[in-house]
Amino acid sequence: MLIDTHCHLNFNVFKDDSREIIKKCLDKDIWLINVGTQYTTSERAVQITKEYEKGVYAAVGLHPTQLETNLIKIKIDLEDVEYQTREEKFDYEKYKTLAKNQKVVAIGEIGLDYYYKPKSKTKLFLFKEKQKESLLEQLKLAKELNLPVIFHCRMAHNDLIELLLNNADVAPKKAVAHGFVGSAEQLQKYLNIGYYIGFNGIIFKKIEGINFQENIEKTPLERILIETDCPYLVSPNFSEKRNNPFGVIPVAKEIARIKNLSFEKVAEITFKNAKTLFKL
Repeated sequence: MLIDTHCHLNFNVFKDDSREIIKKCLDKDIWLINVGTQYTTSERAVQITKEYEKGVYAAVGLHPTQLETNLIKIKIDLEDVEYQTREEKFDYEKYKTLAKNQKVVAIGEIGLDYYYKPKSKTKLFLFKEKQKESLLEQLKLAKELNLPVIFHCRMAHNDLIELLLNNADVAPKKAVAHGFVGSAEQLQKYLNIGYYIGFNGIIFKKIEGINFQENIEKTPLERILIETDCPYLVSPNFSEKRNNPFGVIPVAKEIARIKNLSFEKVAEITFKNAKTLFKL
């Protein structure tokens, strides 16, 4: 058994074939968690879960990049794609109602993202404060509903760690640092808090200042979750141009290689980790 703990089959890019992909996954004993990034995608993730007895779950949350109107540039099907985000304000009660659905297993993905930041110092301060305020509200919701958190963090790990340490009343005891891209020191801080670490296809890329092999070596297998973040972050030699939950297979194989373990052992323990964190 494997589980993709972070995918986006609830995104429009999968609108024509998400059910076909899910059937193939379940037939091959691959479970999945569709993760929301705004209200519409969170709602769609929840709706999808209602079609399946088990193996398909949802997380709901407002992604930090959705707090602003921005032109986002990403790669899908190995091509550069641009799309416009529309500013959304976190509506506590609306998300609370959605998160009470039986198959919602986490609040996420939520966090901090400083990649598309303004250049002006004044605007930058307000930009960061807006993200932190939204994050704190969503952490309150996670605490109220006793749900774990899926953290998104890009170029902001020190600020996120500081926020968590300074707001112990709402900082979650159970969470995952999804798609972790950071230093060994930052990794250790998340582990010290007690969090899981999510690894996906980005571990095959070369990013200046980041040593993915070292991070995987330093993360106990009992604290690792595997994911795809599909449709993004396709692993090398993956059979599909657009990523999908089957992409957890090459990720698990790479973790097994680095840790000198069998693929079956990595699959077994990471599946157990996901069941524990998300109470599946």
